[in-house]
Amino acid sequence: MIDSHLHLWTLDTFVTGGVRHYPWLGPQHGALFRTYGEDEARQTLEAAGVRGAVLVQADDSVADTESMLAVAERNPWVFGVVGWVRLDAPAEAAEQLYRFTAQAVFKGVRHLLHDDPRRDFLDLPKVRESLAMVAQQGLTLDIPDAFPRHLGSAVRLARETPELTVVLDHLGKPPLADPLLMDEWRADFTAFGQEPNTVAKLSGLHLPGVEYTADALRSLFESALEAFGPERLMIGCDWPVSTVGAPYGRTLDVLLELVSTLSPSEQDLVLEETAIRTYGLAVTPIAEG
Repeated sequence: MIDSHLHLWTLDTFVTGGVRHYPWLGPQHGALFRTYGEDEARQTLEAAGVRGAVLVQADDSVADTESMLAVAERNPWVFGVVGWVRLDAPAEAAEQLYRFTAQAVFKGVRHLLHDDPRRDFLDLPKVRESLAMVAQQGLTLDIPDAFPRHLGSAVRLARETPELTVVLDHLGKPPLADPLLMDEWRADFTAFGQEPNTVAKLSGLHLPGVEYTADALRSLFESALEAFGPERLMIGCDWPVSTVGAPYGRTLDVLLELVSTLSPSEQDLVLEETAIRTYGLAVTPIAEG
């Protein structure tokens, strides 16, 4: 299996040059407020029988991306890196893309939309200009925590930029405990899935007010299958953020229980092949090995 969504951060570099990195992270986050490094990540994956992962940015900074790329150079279990570039400044984005793509392991970009006060971020002309460059490079865009502020604009982006592969992290963060909001999420989620250049991640599903069990999450899984099919779904554990809800093994076991209802070939898609195809990972699927 390939984990399509894993984070690292080092509190030794929490502040550099007077800049505070990971501004969303603080002592109030308890066990998350510590270093999660490459050795612990490798041991965690090995213990769960996961053969590799895609590292995903956790800070809107060049430093975070450079750190992940350095980790990738040292660790063959890092199959890809989804980093950050300044999408709202196309000239800077172009320079950063040129630099980062010198390493083939750089596969896509992400911006912490849910922490950005601009509700129209994905519609900004400068952002669209930068995303055109992302698409030209054959890279992807990951969108985190899209609902409620950004899922509608993600639909517009995918529809208006068909050459860009848009990846919806955490199924867009569905408000499963609120039936009224779920109707709104489902409408946008379904519309997003209707665009052929979209992919969704079964990740980040430790949701407020919802027990983390396969039974509790089954309706979400079925909605995801209906909207995307297994060929556009991939699995990710969102470690270490997920440890707030459960250890890595438990987080993974629930996802595997959901996926186990699929045929063997469909399971191969969700567990590995979608991630390999979407990110262009230089990995042979286990099913073909």
